[in-house]
Amino acid sequence: MVSTLFHIPSRIGDPESGVPLFGFGLLLVLWAVAAVAATLWVAWRSGWPVAVRSLLLPLSLVGGMIVWVLPALDDGQGIPIRGYGVMLLAAVAAGTWLSIVRGRRMGFDADTLLGLGTQIFLWGLVGARIFYVIEYHEQFFGQGRPLAESLAAVANVAAGGLVVFGSLPTAAVAAWWFARRRGLDLLQLADCIAPGLLVGLALGRVGCFLNGCCFGGECDLPWAVTFPPESPPWFAQVQRGLLPNLPPETVGRSLPVHPAQLYAAIDAGLLAWLAVCFTPLARRDGQVFALVLTIHPISRILIEMIRVDEPPALGTPFSISQLISLVLLGAAAMLWVVTFRRPPRVSFDSSSLTG
Repeated sequence: MVSTLFHIPSRIGDPESGVPLFGFGLLLVLWAVAAVAATLWVAWRSGWPVAVRSLLLPLSLVGGMIVWVLPALDDGQGIPIRGYGVMLLAAVAAGTWLSIVRGRRMGFDADTLLGLGTQIFLWGLVGARIFYVIEYHEQFFGQGRPLAESLAAVANVAAGGLVVFGSLPTAAVAAWWFARRRGLDLLQLADCIAPGLLVGLALGRVGCFLNGCCFGGECDLPWAVTFPPESPPWFAQVQRGLLPNLPPETVGRSLPVHPAQLYAAIDAGLLAWLAVCFTPLARRDGQVFALVLTIHPISRILIEMIRVDEPPALGTPFSISQLISLVLLGAAAMLWVVTFRRPPRVSFDSSSLTG
């Protein structure tokens, strides 16, 4: 577990009188220059209407984060760079790259996929964070905590705390709206980006491992892992009476647990490879995404069986993630029906992606 990798100082030069980096500082100036350059480039490639539609919202959100969110994250040493946040950015980069490579062979230009990826990432991030905050609201609100501090904690996504299934509604609506505005086939888009989404999910789960969340139950397998004091698994074992409620330096590390995060990362990586291999075999648009929507919920249900961080929900023996997985299996069945009603498509050669 490597929760915090390093800190970015809040000022350049002297800690007290140096040039401010965040808020109304140097980073905002760099953002303004980059925003103008990106807007001009997209406008030159695709026209001003496309540039405004694609970049106005994400650039505004980034600017708002620089001015208001980042200063609130300063812990006295600067802005902590979390392992979870780094892997989240790596997930976005890798998933977008794979989608662009596939898109070139499926008739989608890079600008379109960059715009779609930005929308899916931002709105998916919002949905995943909202779902987590709702599920674990006691971590953010109440107990006399000031509202400003609670909102800063909610905005601190880099510290961890996303529920993947929470991103589905917001990301799906964003993708549908994007495709409708651009006059694109939603199922073709879904097939194009499905492996990229899974690669992003795999890297995101590595981030979960670095953060210590989404952990499995105790075990004595050779690959079992232990986590340091005051990590999520450590706190959970103290609360369950598996570790004595003593000062952390006295108790030591957690008991060995399943690295459920890495199981999920391997699962997503293998499913991404399967989706790429299945692409030339799919006879109709939407079937690659339907395959992913069928297999991933099943594997998620199985992985959830060894996780101990999510309690049963809604009076059932299943966690909320398992219940959502069952719903997704029903959606997958309906999607298969829809795909078989569509005409066969021209085959897509993915040999360059499979080696």
